[in-house]
Amino acid sequence: MSLRTGTQIARVTAPLINPNNLKIEGFFCVDSFSKDVLILLDQDIRDFLPQGFVVNDHDVLAEPDELIRLKEIIELNFNIVGKPVETVSKEKIGKVSDYATDTSSMFIQKLYVSQSLFKSFMGGSLSVDRTQIHEITPRRVIINEILKPTRAAATVPA
Repeated sequence: MSLRTGTQIARVTAPLINPNNLKIEGFFCVDSFSKDVLILLDQDIRDFLPQGFVVNDHDVLAEPDELIRLKEIIELNFNIVGKPVETVSKEKIGKVSDYATDTSSMFIQKLYVSQSLFKSFMGGSLSVDRTQIHEITPRRVIINEILKPTRAAATVPA
């Protein structure tokens, strides 16, 4: 939404995520007027409302080919949702179903992993902090080993 006109200027379709540091650099948008795909950079967002993002004016939306610094990231078209998650030792954990972002820095802070039906009954859903991420490849997210609860041996009174 534009502060100047008070109207919707575009519709966000997807985030522009940098896979190297999990920063949301901006958002792909469809222009309400021309229907072109444009990019709204994160530094141009003035406020976050339930109705959407607030920006100064339509002029903040940029053509993808104008953003030379982000050219490689735009071409990657990286999306973390749906990526398989596994540990360093190749144990399959599940798939990324959602993520949480710090709106002041626009870094992804947590990944929410949906597990298989059997694992979800046994241990519930899993959230992975960004500090637990070991590596992100084009095909998967690799995390450090997960600590499993240990069962104490039953003690027998003497």
